[in-house]
Amino acid sequence: MHDLTALTVRSISVSEMSNNVYVLTSKSTGAQVLIDAADDAPAICTLLEDAQKDTGAIARLALIITTHSHWDHVRALGEVRELTKAPAAAGLDDIADITVPTDIPLHHGDVQSTNGIDLEVIHLRGHTPGSIALLYRDPHGPAHLFTGDSLFPGGLGNTNGDAQRFSSLYNDVVTRIFDYLPDDTLVHPGHGAGTTLGAERSKLSEWKQRGW
Repeated sequence: MHDLTALTVRSISVSEMSNNVYVLTSKSTGAQVLIDAADDAPAICTLLEDAQKDTGAIARLALIITTHSHWDHVRALGEVRELTKAPAAAGLDDIADITVPTDIPLHHGDVQSTNGIDLEVIHLRGHTPGSIALLYRDPHGPAHLFTGDSLFPGGLGNTNGDAQRFSSLYNDVVTRIFDYLPDDTLVHPGHGAGTTLGAERSKLSEWKQRGW
């Protein structure tokens, strides 16, 4: 768990694919943002309930954001949405591929404000057409970047050997993340362990050369 000044970040890993599910909880308002309702709705609900400890207000899920449309990131979306009645958001260009209705289309540069939680939307084209990362700027510490399957420790997300898709994702990750954010930015990926931009920056030329 990351215990920040204004909010907390809790996470769990679910499914046979070890998908990361994140919940951000505002300490002042109790509002929660869930990132990727990937699988196991009961476990996700327990995660939301556990985060009640992080606020003196009544914790309630205010928004579910899907980083991209791939099936392993949305398996619990319908059930969690039905249980909580929270609206769903996703990158505009992925909405058609998500079977659960999306209430809020997200565009590059949007700042999605949710009762004390402000997340900047960064569109990263390549893993899917509408893949997004979500940036939380902590005024008292490093920024937190939730990258879905577009950026991991050691490389970019899968582009299925498509050179055009890889080039698109690489260019977006370089210009919209590495050229934009400092080295201490914490990266929270869709699977596996986290990293920092500083730990990955020196590897960019290697990624470009190998093409994945």
